[in-house]
Amino acid sequence: MAKKVRIPTPLRKLTHDEEIVEVTSDTIKGAIMELQVRFPGIQERLLDESGAIRRFVNVYVNEEDIRFLQNQETLLNEGDEISIIPAIAGG
Repeated sequence: MAKKVRIPTPLRKLTHDEEIVEVTSDTIKGAIMELQVRFPGIQERLLDESGAIRRFVNVYVNEEDIRFLQNQETLLNEGDEISIIPAIAGG
């Protein structure tokens, strides 16, 4: 069961410039682990030392923020689209 992960431009150097990567995991946590196996170094950009999603990284499943769902335990279904969006600071 494939799910699509949309990789933001700043992380594409880790995915060999792939914008969309397919994963088969059933949760966000599993998808991040799967990405780490395939693209070493991506997990440390997404998770902090305690294993939580970094404050400046937003993750959406079908345009819904996982912080308002079950966070990393959010279940994934075939055809879901996961978007990783780094927060942009400005001033």
